[in-house]
Amino acid sequence: MPTFIKRHIISDLLKHLESKEITLLVGPRQAGKTTIMLHLKEILGKKKAKTLHLDIDRDDHRIYFNSQTDLVNYLNLFFGNHKGYVFIDEIQRLENAGLFLKGIYDRNLPYKLIVSGSGSLELKEKIHESLAGRKRIFEISTITFKEFVDYKTNYRYSKRLLDFFQYDKSLPQTLFSEYFYFGGYPKVILAETIEEKKQTIQDIYQSYVEKDVQSLIHIKKTDSFMHLVMLLSSQIGQLVNIAEISRLLNIDRGTVKLYLWYLEKTFIIDRINPYFSNIRKELTKMPIYYFNDIGLRNYIRNQFTVAPQINDGFLFQNFVYQLLKISFQYKDSLLHFWRTKDGGEVDFIALQGLVPTPIEIKYSSLSKIELNQSMINFITTYKPLKMHLINLQLNSSLIKHNCIIRAIPYYFLI
Repeated sequence: MPTFIKRHIISDLLKHLESKEITLLVGPRQAGKTTIMLHLKEILGKKKAKTLHLDIDRDDHRIYFNSQTDLVNYLNLFFGNHKGYVFIDEIQRLENAGLFLKGIYDRNLPYKLIVSGSGSLELKEKIHESLAGRKRIFEISTITFKEFVDYKTNYRYSKRLLDFFQYDKSLPQTLFSEYFYFGGYPKVILAETIEEKKQTIQDIYQSYVEKDVQSLIHIKKTDSFMHLVMLLSSQIGQLVNIAEISRLLNIDRGTVKLYLWYLEKTFIIDRINPYFSNIRKELTKMPIYYFNDIGLRNYIRNQFTVAPQINDGFLFQNFVYQLLKISFQYKDSLLHFWRTKDGGEVDFIALQGLVPTPIEIKYSSLSKIELNQSMINFITTYKPLKMHLINLQLNSSLIKHNCIIRAIPYYFLI
């Protein structure tokens, strides 16, 4: 099996290499940004293009970033007046990174900049404002489920994954279980044993806490922060009450909000807001959170196992959320959830313009479509054109209350 996991974003990145704009890769620590950059560099090298890779974490490279003039002088020495591609890794290590890159870009040099950094780069300073009109951001997630399945099957079914999931009765379930518990960090996928996977993701988490959290939030003791992360990992898909968390962890509300904000900006969690049209009837504006990598969540919960767990229903919601974010059908939708004071709830509301599509998640192989009272209430109140039930196997549809109800196996989303 190859050690390079193909990423679907590569084709978009290759197209953008011909743009003058800075190509900016952001994403969680160790999601594969450097690997992607080195792959792009290799492709360009095969086309005889001149390339240079600089890593700000390396002392022998960092000397070129003491000033804009130092970097420009080195690039002139390396490339001369010829076109070149400059790959810069770990830009978040540089103070005033946005202004630094802006100064290089505005000199109109014949060098294309491809820059990577963790989510923290936008926390240290206003990099977006500094580079307005000068960059395009590409968010690099951990390995998606489709990329994982393609890699694990050696790309034999890349163009017919639906057939693979429908007709192979064994391997798809094995791959689903592995991803469901260990997630998509590249090094975790490449690790061969459960112990190696566990140790690898422990290293990733500790690196995140030590390098991102301590340096960005400027806290020496991270106990309260880590307790918050553990608390969130135990209530994915459930309402998060900041006042309650403040009391439980004995930290003020402002600190809770700050920690949650940092967790979002460093790509650990995503915030989902409630859907409402009548604020008097909806419950509250409390959000729910999902983890961007399901394996990291399971490590925090000490749930690195392939045995069924009591909370796997919420875990499946988190898994489906990851699929919804990048699926062709929903990727341009705003995702919300729905809750009412009388206990009504729908897991996701995909909003395209003003048209809501309710999506209910069922961690089971449904035998037929059945609507609970919450689903009926949403349909009769908001009159959506369609509703989806994401489950393990059932593919079926019916019309009820002038709404097309469709049961969809989760793998249809890939």
